[in-house]
Amino acid sequence: MARKPYERELLRLQHELVKLQEWVRAEGARLVVVFEGRDAAGKGGAIKRVTEYLNPRIARVAALPAPTERQRTQWYFQRYVEHLPAAGEIVLFDRSWYNRAGVERVMGFCGEEEYWQFLHQAPIFERMLSESGLLLRKYWFSVSDTEQERRFRDRLADPMKRWKLSPMDVESITRWEDYSRAKDEMFLHTDTPESPWHVVESDDKRRARINMIAHLLSTVPYREVGPRPIELPERPASQGYRRPPRDLQKYVPDHAARLDG
Repeated sequence: MARKPYERELLRLQHELVKLQEWVRAEGARLVVVFEGRDAAGKGGAIKRVTEYLNPRIARVAALPAPTERQRTQWYFQRYVEHLPAAGEIVLFDRSWYNRAGVERVMGFCGEEEYWQFLHQAPIFERMLSESGLLLRKYWFSVSDTEQERRFRDRLADPMKRWKLSPMDVESITRWEDYSRAKDEMFLHTDTPESPWHVVESDDKRRARINMIAHLLSTVPYREVGPRPIELPERPASQGYRRPPRDLQKYVPDHAARLDG
């Protein structure tokens, strides 16, 4: 997708996301958006565009680290429940409870019983969320093997992106079909009428972001909420305050001055 139409439409959609945020706040709604997909599928970039103009006190990203030893002994969904939104909040999961059906399954981080228990419980858990009034949207970012490898090589060659290339990413190259089978099994059990999966073709990152945001907006019955009235007060007259001498404070050196001219 060409840059100019992408940037024009992205800005329009981001304006709509701000309206959505204000509707969530005003209505006391609770919205969860799950971002899943292979490594380097474009989830992080999409999340950044969604949240770029949103209030971080209303819309936050949940990207959980590996569970602690204590969390490993809890009910699997327990640590995700802690991050669910309260009234007037939006939570975007950069990977979610579906770790168990993906990386944990493929890499052997969970047992057979834990895996099949998850596939049984996940639709029940999500049905409970929906019945409580929570809005749940699930997106799977689908990237081809050739494009994934191209992005990995790009990260490897770029010092600014190399931190993104983890040992788990490298391992995923040799387990492409294992991840494919795990994804198919996951969809079979968790793509339900109450909580369907929405697949985002993501070989073209710009197109993927536009398509995902447009779809999300189309699935939420938001409306424009008028802005809260704000009036700036008159600045009061001076009461005799005098600023301390500048040499009593430590200022950041003017590095930018070196760049002028």
